[in-house]
Amino acid sequence: MVKDTMGQTRTHTEATLAQATEVAGSVFNSPFSRRIFFAGMAAVTGSVLWSSISQGTAGAQSGGSLEVGRGMADMTGEPWGAGMNGYAVLEQSSIGLQRRQYARSFIFVDPNSGQRVVHCTADVGLMFQSIHLEVLRRLKAKFGDLYGQHNVLLHAQHTHIAPGGTSAHLMVDITVGGFRPITFEANVSGIVDSIVRAHDDIQPSDITLSRAEVHNASVNRSREAFDKNPQEDKDVFPEGIDPAATTLHIHRGDKTVGFINWFAVHPTSNGHTYRHVGTDNKGYAAWATEEALGVDHQHPENAPFVAAFANSSPGDITPNLGLTPDSGPGVNSMDSARIIGERLMGGIAGSSDIPGISGGGVSGIYRWMDISNQQVDGKWTPDGKPGKTSPAILGAAFAASSQEDGGGEPLLGFQEGERGGTPWVEQVGKVVVPPQMHEIHDPKEMLLPVGFIPGMLQQVFPFYIHRIGGLVLISHGFEATIVSGLRLRRVVAEALNVPLDTVISQGYVNSYGHYVTTPEEYSTQNYEGGATAFGRNQLPAMQQIFHDLAQAMHEGKEVPVGGPAGDLTGLIPPAPGANPWMDIAPFGKKFGDIVQRPGVVTSGKNATAKFVGANPNNNLRHGEGYLTITDEDGVVVANDSSESTLITFANSWGSTTVTVSWNTAEMKPGKYALSFRGDSKSIGGQLTPYEAKTTITVV
Repeated sequence: MVKDTMGQTRTHTEATLAQATEVAGSVFNSPFSRRIFFAGMAAVTGSVLWSSISQGTAGAQSGGSLEVGRGMADMTGEPWGAGMNGYAVLEQSSIGLQRRQYARSFIFVDPNSGQRVVHCTADVGLMFQSIHLEVLRRLKAKFGDLYGQHNVLLHAQHTHIAPGGTSAHLMVDITVGGFRPITFEANVSGIVDSIVRAHDDIQPSDITLSRAEVHNASVNRSREAFDKNPQEDKDVFPEGIDPAATTLHIHRGDKTVGFINWFAVHPTSNGHTYRHVGTDNKGYAAWATEEALGVDHQHPENAPFVAAFANSSPGDITPNLGLTPDSGPGVNSMDSARIIGERLMGGIAGSSDIPGISGGGVSGIYRWMDISNQQVDGKWTPDGKPGKTSPAILGAAFAASSQEDGGGEPLLGFQEGERGGTPWVEQVGKVVVPPQMHEIHDPKEMLLPVGFIPGMLQQVFPFYIHRIGGLVLISHGFEATIVSGLRLRRVVAEALNVPLDTVISQGYVNSYGHYVTTPEEYSTQNYEGGATAFGRNQLPAMQQIFHDLAQAMHEGKEVPVGGPAGDLTGLIPPAPGANPWMDIAPFGKKFGDIVQRPGVVTSGKNATAKFVGANPNNNLRHGEGYLTITDEDGVVVANDSSESTLITFANSWGSTTVTVSWNTAEMKPGKYALSFRGDSKSIGGQLTPYEAKTTITVV
């Protein structure tokens, strides 16, 4: 604990935030007030679970018990014409940019053993083997064997409004129209850049693990399935949510320089009809925290603070508090994403100090396993009988999508179990599906046997356990419900003999295989059960895998690591329109010409400018971006990532119109300069930069 200038006792993190914002002034390059920021920090309870700092005091001076590096990079994909991962709605393709995507990486190094682990939180919907393996190839070319399959964790925070088309398995890419090489390269290069920057930043540091509770930011979207669980599981989550916000803080001396926060909630505040590229509630929380602490998001390479808002086990947890799409606490989906984001920000405020928990250094263990072919010991099944998994079969409830968050195609008539299911699929399944599949998958209404078609869906997955100081992190490629995550954590905590609260289960890591529910939840066949692709014993199989890994880790034994199965990277056809031939300016116009000037606007109103542009996918302009708005002193007040800006592209027969909308809330009266930069493509493929400029007068 530390005391501020008024003598008030505060946590180390809160004090660091306060010190930063006392001199922030110009760092708020968008209308985002200190009052709003600190509202998100209020009313949380929590404790410090573990600290590497002497005497467990987060504010103490220390030479650093670990070495830690932080890095951040722009990884924005195509803001025009790209299908988005998450809702599986073909009509949801990008038409503009609300906020840029970022990769936020941390490298933790044990100076005694030399072991290290990379944790990258990426502003993408899903993480795929294709991205993972390409990132590893590029890291190997630069660093040799320092970074590899054993110690690089790429985690998707799971926004549903980011460009997709980056999987090497057809089942996912088909829902966004095909493979998109430009977005794939953007994602990979951004992640690699963030890791390289983290590597260059490695220096002595301390870490603190804290836990707080965040309420009114989430609700269980599949309560009927949750209620099928045993009472001992439900008692852990009396509200049907997991309120735990666990944060790993990084300190250098008396200063906090970054954190990773895990909290279980879907980033689905923005619904399936929203088509501007963005990062939803978790991305807002990260951006807003960094803005308040002096980060210039146009130059992420110089970020003085990195705030990663990761996900844990959000499989059955939604931010749509009204249990229908776009029913968050705000007046619209963007407002809801902001409000939920501010509530998530409250989860970084670790509170009172308690005795430290034993454990330190960095270590890890991993293994690739074929989840489609597991013999499961009765120790892990609810009925005590041995069980099996099988190649992936997705159910009718999967096709219905989550009817609380949206997605899917309503005209097809598929329903979740609690809404009556889809009887005709069940009847067809009784006739055409072999009896042995019923033994494994019932009562799933079996619709899509994708596991029997090579390349459709990943079936061989990496499973990881890492210790970082007092934190135990288990990683996998699935969307676990909160009780599924609880059972995985219990298995590992018991095998390693560590407190349950220090164990985090995170999905969306280095791979993607849809959902995992408990066998009890599976019986309801809501969306999550229908998307549990490998049968009702999928979770018991994962419990068995993680138990064996944890036991081997505890005993210091090696395990056969195996390897990935092949994928279709580069073989899946590119999405139509992924590579436009050329740009055409309207007759009598040139690129950058103003079509509509914003003129004079009253403070708090939107200023709108339109001009002749080009396809933004020609050059994604990582870093500085497309848009800058400056005041009369040349200070940047808004850019691509600001909460106040929205960029929209309209393309017709090769001609593109760019519309920039800027909310002038909290802007002082005066003149502001708007600059938009882009690149036009000639028929030969040559790019030519252009710039559109106009003035906005705020009164």
